[in-house]
Amino acid sequence: MAVSDSDRIPVIIGVGQVNDRPARTEMGLDSRALMFSALQAAEKDAGASVLGVLDWLGVEDQISFPDPEIHNRLADLLPRRPPQVVRTHQASGDGPVQLINDAANLIGRGVIRIAAAVGGEAMRTAAQNAKAAPNSSGAADRLTAAAQAGALPLARKYGLFYPADVYPFYENATRAAWRQTLAEAQRETAQIWSGFSKTASENPHAWLQTPVSADVILERTADNRMISFPYTKLMVANSSVNQGAAVIVASLAVGRELGIPEERLVFIGAGASSHEPDDFLMRERYVESPSLVASIKCVLDFNALQPSQIDHLELYSCFPCIPKMARRQLNWPLNRPHSVYGGLTFGGGPIGNCMMHAAAAMVGKIRSTGGNGLIVANGGFATHSHCIVLTARMLPAGTFPQNYDVQPIADALRGKPPTLLEHYSGPGTIETYNVPYDRQGLPVGATIIARTFAGERFVAAVEPGNEPTLHFLTCGEREPVGSHGYAMAGADGKNIWISATQ
Repeated sequence: MAVSDSDRIPVIIGVGQVNDRPARTEMGLDSRALMFSALQAAEKDAGASVLGVLDWLGVEDQISFPDPEIHNRLADLLPRRPPQVVRTHQASGDGPVQLINDAANLIGRGVIRIAAAVGGEAMRTAAQNAKAAPNSSGAADRLTAAAQAGALPLARKYGLFYPADVYPFYENATRAAWRQTLAEAQRETAQIWSGFSKTASENPHAWLQTPVSADVILERTADNRMISFPYTKLMVANSSVNQGAAVIVASLAVGRELGIPEERLVFIGAGASSHEPDDFLMRERYVESPSLVASIKCVLDFNALQPSQIDHLELYSCFPCIPKMARRQLNWPLNRPHSVYGGLTFGGGPIGNCMMHAAAAMVGKIRSTGGNGLIVANGGFATHSHCIVLTARMLPAGTFPQNYDVQPIADALRGKPPTLLEHYSGPGTIETYNVPYDRQGLPVGATIIARTFAGERFVAAVEPGNEPTLHFLTCGEREPVGSHGYAMAGADGKNIWISATQ
């Protein structure tokens, strides 16, 4: 292969992961320190001095220690500041994959030769600092602030701020669309999540390393309380972590110049990315994500792969509906691993940087067993999808640069969203719903997304004291999606839902 060709083929030459569990709380690392430690670990993994010769540094944004200049302050810690330093526009789960893809594109264009992508979240340190200084803003406050900052007026009116408020809309809608009973849907989740825990138990970088059975994941206990129907604590991302991860990307030529053994080079395949409307109340429906469908289809097409040729898989797992939708696009068997690092519950869920850990673990898996690895990332409220292939096989020159934006394909899969009515009184049909729980495991009301008989969409609240409706929504005796009810005006400007079953 000519030198000019190998200079434009991107490979991963080093990965690093850091878990910070200090014996004394005041010794906990902040996000920047986690990132720097992860970069040092990646340099050690590469076996060559690379941090002083980086052309590009990409940083996944973080919220534990708010700092719009964290990427620049991190760059100042390196032996030499890279000429290009960037930060993602927000802490979003698709960010790490985008950074790796961007670095690969820059190498493919011949703009840079060596780069690093890194991220870290110190939510555990932030929470401990808040306990030590009660007047300070803790991790929970920062999560709340970040969630509320992006809420649109109608979502704000109904208290729909957090991922746990929104992902159940997809979970409950897909269960009904797939004609599963509640028990069947929950068992599918528990089997996938038990598999995550097994993977994490074999991963020295996972945050929780004890395997958990499907029955334990399903059982509601004081330690496994309900978070938001139908999710228990062991079914959702664990963000109370101090974790950092980094990936060093170089051209094949640089990898060879540095003396990296060929068997440790992992090739970056083409990626694919698209997104949903930011306003989750204005999406066409909740039984699938067109952006997820388009990104998975295109990443396979771009890399000339069939699902059967994927040897290792990472499905983003903040909430079960995402990997459950993704596995159906791939026809991925339930008994095959859905993660290489342990998923966001057990491997750890450091806000937007989870897939950097997945990429690091994927590199290790490919180095040891070869084959093709697929990472399916998700960000926002099922808003952003970004997929990428990592592989042991030599890719042809010319694969990069590539346009990973497949938004036109996603848009073609998406129909027109229904008209959204802010105020509505009259009959309707449940399209989907959520039921949040308090820390004592009790439901605190519900939010219904419903349709009028003419097809318009409206939102309505189920009041906390409406026990019959809350029982109907959560008991599993009958599928609530598709059932009828009535909306009437409430005193606080909300629509109030009364189930026809009452």
